[in-house]
Amino acid sequence: MSEPGHIELERAVDSIWAGRRHREDYGDLDSLVESIARDGLLQPITITPDGMLICGARRLAAIRRLGWKTVNVWVRSGISTTLGQLLAEQDDNLLHKPLTRTEEATLYAELKSLMVEDATGRQEASRFTSKHENPRSHGAATVAAPQKGETRQQAALMVTGRNAYTSLERINELQHLAADPAQPDDVQQRAREELDRIDAGGSITGAGHRIRAAQALAELDALAGDPAQPAGIRDTAAAGATRLRELEDTARPADLERLAVLAVERAKSATKKRSAQLASARLHAVEEQPREFLPVRSFVYLWDELSTWTERYDPESIGPSLSGEQWAMFENAVTATVAFLDTARTARNVRRETA
Repeated sequence: MSEPGHIELERAVDSIWAGRRHREDYGDLDSLVESIARDGLLQPITITPDGMLICGARRLAAIRRLGWKTVNVWVRSGISTTLGQLLAEQDDNLLHKPLTRTEEATLYAELKSLMVEDATGRQEASRFTSKHENPRSHGAATVAAPQKGETRQQAALMVTGRNAYTSLERINELQHLAADPAQPDDVQQRAREELDRIDAGGSITGAGHRIRAAQALAELDALAGDPAQPAGIRDTAAAGATRLRELEDTARPADLERLAVLAVERAKSATKKRSAQLASARLHAVEEQPREFLPVRSFVYLWDELSTWTERYDPESIGPSLSGEQWAMFENAVTATVAFLDTARTARNVRRETA
């Protein structure tokens, strides 16, 4: 039976070959050999048109141990030239241009997809065999298909020589964002810039923080420009977006992401009234609406960000640099914060006493 992208046919075992990227430690093959001897090869191994192995190194080793001369295979077309060259490598010392980190991630994603396709077939075969249905239908010998983490580790090991796949997955996320037309233009552009930065030796973790901040910034822009949103939300979102743009080039990536998350939280929780309307309402106590408070989670976000603010600024520089208005605003904020602290502490102590 053939499937899209495959042609199933019989091939001489000796004509199938594997490059150095396939693992040579196959583990205990005894149970697999017994299963194939009993039930046949339920899942054809996958090869390229010229006989190069793509998936099924353990199955190939098992049928060679059994002395088979021919075997059913899936001939898989359509793999990229670069992946084909990678899998065809025979010599560890082969001289070639080193892959960039994003090229490695691209090959990792392609190879992982082929392995998942192969594993899905084996899983289906196990299901059919367990129900005593056509034991020679396409699928695997009755052994457990690899878990998701194992597939990722194997793909990473074959592409990079290391089984750590987390960095490759993070680069793939950036690649998906860069190629996704549903993403805002700014997010796509930022993702492309981060990929270039990674290839130049930049931090993958930092790139992740910055792209998530960019996504939050795009959300703020969308809220600010949405006429269906209340004025308070639009104004708060616009102010948050402006502040984030001011900090993009100077804030640490992790701080920038936290600020972005906080800005979105503030915007979504903002009062629905215009500031002018609020000012008018305060002049009419009878009409004044109940005060709206932000949730505790927002408070935690705020103080998580502010917890180390005194370590990030030089007071000897800040003092003489602020204008009179800015200094007054700062003093008022500190005074209000101390008053808030006293009230919150009192409420906390009362709660403890009555608990």
